[in-house]
Amino acid sequence: MIPVFEPEIGDLEISMVTDALKKGEISGSFGHYITDFENAFAKYCGAKYGVAVSSGTTALEVAVAAINLNPGDEVLVSACTNIATALAVYRNQAVAVSVDSENRTWNLDLDLIEDLITPKTKAIIPVHIYGHPVDMDKLMKIAKKHNLVVIEDDAEAHGAEVNGKRVGALGDMGCFSFYANKIITTGEGGMITTNNEGYAKQLRLLRNLAFTQPRFWHEVPGYNFRMTGMQAALGMAQMSKIDRFIESRRHLASLYNKYLSEITELQLPVEEPWAKNVYWMYSVVLKSENKTREELTKFLYQKGIDTRTMFCPMNMQPFLKKQPGYREVSCPVAENLWENGFYLPSSSSVTEENVAYISKTLKEFFSKK
Repeated sequence: MIPVFEPEIGDLEISMVTDALKKGEISGSFGHYITDFENAFAKYCGAKYGVAVSSGTTALEVAVAAINLNPGDEVLVSACTNIATALAVYRNQAVAVSVDSENRTWNLDLDLIEDLITPKTKAIIPVHIYGHPVDMDKLMKIAKKHNLVVIEDDAEAHGAEVNGKRVGALGDMGCFSFYANKIITTGEGGMITTNNEGYAKQLRLLRNLAFTQPRFWHEVPGYNFRMTGMQAALGMAQMSKIDRFIESRRHLASLYNKYLSEITELQLPVEEPWAKNVYWMYSVVLKSENKTREELTKFLYQKGIDTRTMFCPMNMQPFLKKQPGYREVSCPVAENLWENGFYLPSSSSVTEENVAYISKTLKEFFSKK
């Protein structure tokens, strides 16, 4: 079976994690690996501050918490995304309002945003989906006009660029995931990047149970969202390889583009002229009216090729629809991605021979009557 993804863990990662263990950097409140990782990753993104947390999901949740929303406030979110994006809004007693995708990059459609803004709208969370960045220059102009806080969901886009600038420092905050299948991994783990010192201080306070002075005096409700030193050590090892990992994904995407270009039944991913796509996962959308995605992915699986579907859009999520203040928004493009989109094996270990076999198998499927 060619898996959708498997992380690359080598001797350097094992050595640095072992070093953290030997130094007693087990919990997330002391040692040098956490601060080293925070500083290195923030610098990589072009941000002043990095705040390490326990996951990409908690990165989003604490970032939303840091902007002090009131119950019932609205946050615009990409319709096509992992549920974690909307969960961060929901957990902070605010209402996630879906913004439909556009057809080329599958990111949120910036032309729809202003019609969705109301007096309750306080923030927007754009998701750089599958590694292609949102046009942040255009989005930030809209956000500034309407006084919206922008929290980038960078979980799938480490190293992606907009006009030569890396994501993570383009909005007010950027939230990254280091889950096992991300560009770099700490197993679990996440990071918030920002250029705003006030946000950085608030994020550090909230992630650590909001301890103040005296230590067990709490002015605000915090979270236990700390990263461990062991995870940070793994992250530091992965940071030394991040550029290679990105180039590996981009090379794999170029191979897929070459081998799949003649299959007219599939919509392939794009890279806009102003963007650097890091192709977190090589995603495609079925365009055939005669065959279903389920038939196709089942056929691939039987041939030893694993796949995953694209995300169920936020406007279809049952628990969000039950939330007081929920706004019904039509998202036909995101719904089509959910119905017909999927991604192919995207590990750095996928070879050109694998890609050729996947292409041959896809052509075999579409040639069937």
